Amino acid sequence: MAMTKLRDLIYGKFLTPIDEFLHDSRAVGIILFACTVISLTLANSAWSDSYISFWHTETHFGELLHLPHSFEHWINDLLMAIFFFLVGMEIKREILSGELSSLKKSILPVAGALGGMIVPALIFIALNSTTPFHHGWGIPMATDIAFSLGIASILGKRVPIALRIFLMALAIIDDLGAILVIALFYGGDVQLTYLIAAAAVCVILWMLNQLRVRFGLFHIILGLMLWYTVYCSGIHATIAGVLFAVFVPTNLLSKFEARLHDPVNFIILPIFALANTAIAIPSDFAGAISTSLSWGIILGLVLGKPIGITLAAWLMVQLKLGAKPEGTSWTHVIGVGLLAGIGFTMSIFIASLAFSDRQFQDISKIAILIASLLAAVAGMIWFALCPVKRKNSI
Repeated sequence: MAMTKLRDLIYGKFLTPIDEFLHDSRAVGIILFACTVISLTLANSAWSDSYISFWHTETHFGELLHLPHSFEHWINDLLMAIFFFLVGMEIKREILSGELSSLKKSILPVAGALGGMIVPALIFIALNSTTPFHHGWGIPMATDIAFSLGIASILGKRVPIALRIFLMALAIIDDLGAILVIALFYGGDVQLTYLIAAAAVCVILWMLNQLRVRFGLFHIILGLMLWYTVYCSGIHATIAGVLFAVFVPTNLLSKFEARLHDPVNFIILPIFALANTAIAIPSDFAGAISTSLSWGIILGLVLGKPIGITLAAWLMVQLKLGAKPEGTSWTHVIGVGLLAGIGFTMSIFIASLAFSDRQFQDISKIAILIASLLAAVAGMIWFALCPVKRKNSI
């Protein structure tokens, strides 16, 4: 009896609040923000050299197989492949039965996402086409689902449910766009032999589905083989996660998403944030962020996103190909565009691929953090000034 009371007390006082927090839609964003603050603090403290060098520690046990050679690379190449696997399943589910399952449902978020990728990229190119930074045009194209939806949740009724669904669908398509950009433009030299091997693994996975072989250990082994062949092919290894998601049976999507949600969001992404925001702020901070690289990223995310998303959505409505989310106005759509300017995870990831120069990477990441903070604050202020409910809006 005493043990039961003690267990109930521990669960009620400590575990229940933790459980409730982890299932709060804002939790991921809060944890990622905390990890970023911690990492930046350590990277600019008395332990700076030790902390930053830790993530770049060389690992030699996989040299014969040409595996990732540092902690940071293992995180960005392997752990993030699991993140992309989860993203891939979310995209597949939305296409099969969600907000992207029909042309009528998908046209507005698809158009918004395309506008929100093209305009930021054009802004970046306009500022950097003749500079050494031109390869970073993909950085401001991305939207962070966790942060943007987390801010939307904080705003409560000021962001109508239909608008949150629109934002989620838009961010998912944005992720798909980022995946394609990474696959096509941010890989290495393509190794045809490994590419053929990866295609062969995909064929085997397809055949197993056709034969209705139960999804299990053999599929996981094939998934690891797919990751290795893609990694060695020159296409970025994380694309293997998306490819593997394609072969997950439809009836298992929700189950696998539920199983991976917590490990990905509360272990993998925080580790990614810690490793990729270990940035020593330069003494000449003003000079570092006054480059065309910084301005291309900041203006692309903070201005390019809302402009591109709003214009594309407006065009679809004017052409009568789509309709605004129910109970919303164009003011709300602009607000969504501002929240979509929170790049963070995917933008930081693309920055690490776009540049081999560590200094360029750090400048890019600082600019991403500044832009994401500006976009979040601007979005919150914008929605705070919006009426909670507008009727007969045009």
